[in-house]
Amino acid sequence: MDFLTVLLIVAVVIVAIFIVLYFVGKKLQKKQADSEEQMKAIAQTFSILVIDKKKMKLSEANLPKMVLEQTPKYLRRSKVPIVKAKIGPKVMSLMCDAKIFDLIPIKKEVKAVISGIYITDVKGLRSNLETKGAKKRFFGKIKDKFSKK
Repeated sequence: MDFLTVLLIVAVVIVAIFIVLYFVGKKLQKKQADSEEQMKAIAQTFSILVIDKKKMKLSEANLPKMVLEQTPKYLRRSKVPIVKAKIGPKVMSLMCDAKIFDLIPIKKEVKAVISGIYITDVKGLRSNLETKGAKKRFFGKIKDKFSKK
């Protein structure tokens, strides 16, 4: 076998892998869109008092047993954003969307859109929520230091 045939075989295999990934990605995208529609359909707005928030493993988060059983085994050890909040008289542990985790203030009352045990959106109850600026990386800090001089 010469170099050209090996190169042709490798190219065909790579193209086949990309085609398979394209169709699998399309299928997963449809599945995600369907699940988002279902979450929006059952979402309710509650006034909650946030007690604590942190990223922790599902097994340590004090979530219902059914949630742990339904989670795939490979995701049980991953850290997820958890918010401990008081909803009415109950204190509950809720999962949170990673996009809004930083917006949730601790020890303040907020209006949250909750779908099951998942917080999808947060609004300030009496005032607007504070948005924190993006965290600066090492080179960004150095650049700011030298630009001020």
